[in-house]
Amino acid sequence: MRRIGLLGGMSWESTAEYYRLINTEVATRLGGLHSARVILGSVDFAEVEALQVAGDWGAAGELLAAEAALLEAGGAELLLICTNTMHKVADTIQAAVGIPLLHVADATAATVGDAGLTRVGLLGTAFTMEQDFYTARLAQHGLDVLVPTARDRADVHRVIYDELCLGVVREKSRHRYLEVIDALVADGAEGVILGCTEIELLIDPDDPRTQVPVFPTTRIHALAAVDAALART
Repeated sequence: MRRIGLLGGMSWESTAEYYRLINTEVATRLGGLHSARVILGSVDFAEVEALQVAGDWGAAGELLAAEAALLEAGGAELLLICTNTMHKVADTIQAAVGIPLLHVADATAATVGDAGLTRVGLLGTAFTMEQDFYTARLAQHGLDVLVPTARDRADVHRVIYDELCLGVVREKSRHRYLEVIDALVADGAEGVILGCTEIELLIDPDDPRTQVPVFPTTRIHALAAVDAALART
């Protein structure tokens, strides 16, 4: 089993989900008392969020690249960035290490493709929805990506930072997210990507109220990591 390096803490709420999902999947596949070989580097999200707001992606990339190098030095054999938004600096992080970085958008696009879909809605932080580092990566896999209206994007972003990253889950916010998903479906989305790792704390991919398939990126990314960790070389 290859050792998985988790670059987490953004937020720790969803990073805990990565750890749980990866270990649960390893136990399911290998049985018995098996668990995953994991190294976790958890940064202070307040520092990263301040750089996001300031638009200082260069400094954010340097911060995370240094943390990734520590994970590699500690024995990590593959790397996951446990947040969708900070894949904006994925190239900087990958350049700092000699181990492969498993990109969340690639794993997600493969899952959407396996489902036979080509037109999907995307929920995430404002950075993920409005900048092209994520949508362009999905488009490279042949996906047509729809994002919510400006008002809907603002609501989705606010709930992530003001509630979910703080461990707060409100039924009112769940209802609002379902409204946004319905609007994307009305615009032609065949499925919806939950493109922020915290959203799965709020939206159950199997919720019968969703009219189309929902793709949970935290779960998809975690399972792809287990595939890579257990792959025969």
